Amino acid sequence: MPDIRAAADRGHPRTRLDDNFATPIRFSILASLGDGVELDFATLAGVLQANDSVLSKAIAHLQDAGYVSTRKGYVGSRPRTWVRSTDSGQRAFAGHLGALREIVELGGGQLAWGPDPRA
Repeated sequence: MPDIRAAADRGHPRTRLDDNFATPIRFSILASLGDGVELDFATLAGVLQANDSVLSKAIAHLQDAGYVSTRKGYVGSRPRTWVRSTDSGQRAFAGHLGALREIVELGGGQLAWGPDPRA
C-alpha cells in the first residue's frame, strides 16, 4: 500500500507531469522512440496513424523542447527526415511515466472501470 502521507510531503505526482507530453501524439512519439531508435517520418506517421500536418507540428514542438532531433537526407533521390529522441527527451519521458505510475499507485494501484474480472 502506498504511503500517502509521504507522497503528500513530496507533492502530488501530477505536479511532475511534463506538459510537453500533454497531447497523445507527442506522448506517442516519445514512446515510439526508445533509446537509440531512429524512425523516418513516414514510418513514424504510419506507426502512430497520424497525418503529416499533425505529426510535423508535434515533432516541431518536441524539437523546440529539446526532446527530439531530426536529420534530413536522401534515400536514392527521395528526401527523407529521420526523428530520434534526445537524452533529455528520454529522461523527461521517463520522469513523466514515473509520475503517471505514482498517480495510479496513490489510487490503490488499479484502474477499475467495471467489475473486477477476477471476481
